Amino acid sequence: MEKSKVTPKFKTNFISRDIPNDLNLDKLKYWANEFLKQGLAPDYGEGAYGNLSCRADSGFIITATRFGLKDQNYVKIVSVDYKNKTVSAEGEKEPSSESLLHYAIYQRRPEVSAIFHGHYEQILKDKRFPCTKKEEKYGTIELVDSVLEVLGQNNFIIMKNHGFLSLGKTMDQAGQRAFNETKIKLG
Repeated sequence: MEKSKVTPKFKTNFISRDIPNDLNLDKLKYWANEFLKQGLAPDYGEGAYGNLSCRADSGFIITATRFGLKDQNYVKIVSVDYKNKTVSAEGEKEPSSESLLHYAIYQRRPEVSAIFHGHYEQILKDKRFPCTKKEEKYGTIELVDSVLEVLGQNNFIIMKNHGFLSLGKTMDQAGQRAFNETKIKLG
């Protein structure tokens, strides 16, 4: 991934500028902290590569672009309009550039309650996991289509030359799976 400023490739329609207030936020911040500490969301100076989300009432909460661990670094996605590349959200900051991808996975896999996207170069060539056929730019509809093509019922996939996605019925399941499959020791 190029080391430049990461920005969303869609328009955000802010319904509210209130910070998401959800019972799952503390658990999501815990896992974001673990990803940051262990390098699965590597720092690029203004933020970190990677994004984590969990389902919430009427949508999902996702880390903001250039996320950190403060409450204002989380955004609630209420809806997505693919045709117009518009995301309706609640929060103070722009949502992750991968919001379209998370939304599509939640739509495709109703049993999934958490999606954690990380970057760990050592796993990108691991043949044990399904992998997208070609590299697509982050935040694009092409990346969404590429992931949906190989997703099926898989809970851990590789995005070619990009990173991984770890899915779970719970945040703990998605987080533990990410650490188990990358063979990084948790905590």
